[in-house]
Amino acid sequence: MARESFDKEIQFLRMLVLTSGAFSRQQFAERLGISVHTFDKTIRRLKDVVSSMHQHLPQEQRKELSETIRFSYYDSADPLLLFLFRAKSVKESESQRISLLLGAMNEQALTAMELLDMYCGSLSPGLPLPDEKTIRSDLKYLEEVGVIKRESGPRPYRYRIQDELVRSLSDEELMDLYDFVDVMANTQVPSVQGYLLRDGLKKHLLRNQARQHAVEPFLYKYHYYSRILDEAHLFTLLHAIRQRRKVHFLYFSPKSEQSYVARSTNPLFERGTEGKTEKTLPLKIVYDHQYGRWYLLSYGREGIRKYRMEGITQIEEDESVNEAWYEEKKHELAEKIRYSWLIDTGRPVTVRARFYNPEDSEPNFVKERVRLQGQWGQIVMEDEHSFLYEITVNGTTEIKPWLRSFGSSCEVLEPARLRREMIAEWKEIQAYYESV
Repeated sequence: MARESFDKEIQFLRMLVLTSGAFSRQQFAERLGISVHTFDKTIRRLKDVVSSMHQHLPQEQRKELSETIRFSYYDSADPLLLFLFRAKSVKESESQRISLLLGAMNEQALTAMELLDMYCGSLSPGLPLPDEKTIRSDLKYLEEVGVIKRESGPRPYRYRIQDELVRSLSDEELMDLYDFVDVMANTQVPSVQGYLLRDGLKKHLLRNQARQHAVEPFLYKYHYYSRILDEAHLFTLLHAIRQRRKVHFLYFSPKSEQSYVARSTNPLFERGTEGKTEKTLPLKIVYDHQYGRWYLLSYGREGIRKYRMEGITQIEEDESVNEAWYEEKKHELAEKIRYSWLIDTGRPVTVRARFYNPEDSEPNFVKERVRLQGQWGQIVMEDEHSFLYEITVNGTTEIKPWLRSFGSSCEVLEPARLRREMIAEWKEIQAYYESV
């Protein structure tokens, strides 16, 4: 989806959100593995992006970068940090060129040479002229992402805007479609493409004189910033999985002191990094709804590997592998995560827990939640006060937060080690509330 990598901005914005401005410029730069000068340049760039998004507002109402990163309910209705995909998915020169090409194709279908002549004729003096190869590359990109359509017929091919959907629907139908896309983009994953479609529909409705409040009926509190940011790598990895291709990238583990480092362009001044260069075969991508995290499961020299996608930078595709061997590794992974609550590949263990029914509550929301979220576990016994839930999982690390989230409504019975761990954790929590 993106034509340009923006790993630095992704890590920059993630840290800005997580630290809430607690780091100094020097601390921020050290954590990212960049210079203070690069830090200043990056934040200026992001401020320009925010200003460009609100350029229709009076100067006194323009949003600053610090004002977009707030935790007010109403200020977070639009998902924070999505503007990266709007601003950095193409370079500035590409953005100008593509805008002119789309404007020309909006009224009629044109060939690549006609578009080149039109573009050269409308270009500002002093700017470099593109060649035919550049225009064809832009057309190929726009066709891949579904913005334009190549008409059938003999060469030279003619291209036009692919907007049959919005033109064939009435205003009322467009409003219903906008509401549907808005809800789905805010509640389902992946969501970036949904947000971009929502923005396109919104602009179209406003051009048709729809009222602003009519196209914003819902407000959402956006919690998981990594969910949006890590989708930058999602489609690259999905393409590699479909093509059975290996990928290589620089990886920073969650325990690493750094989360990013710039590409070295001068070997004389190459710096050591805490990142590790990885080459692996992507097999599966898993999303953790509880924490809003993406995981890559893959096969490498050390066997099945697991990576947090927030630590992946400088990702590129590599060579493809044999289909039969790829299917064998996929089957091996499926067996390893057969009893994984999420991605744990540890030894299977049976967990038994007693859930207590809420008093004077109908329906029983505790039982409904266990049935909804309990995956392949089963209720093996129940009475009027409680019920027993049993499940076999790979290790207890991943299921523990889910069990703990039920509070006093859940009592872990087996295994004994997990029960002792839960008792110790609840005693620690109790100590926090002792009288001072």
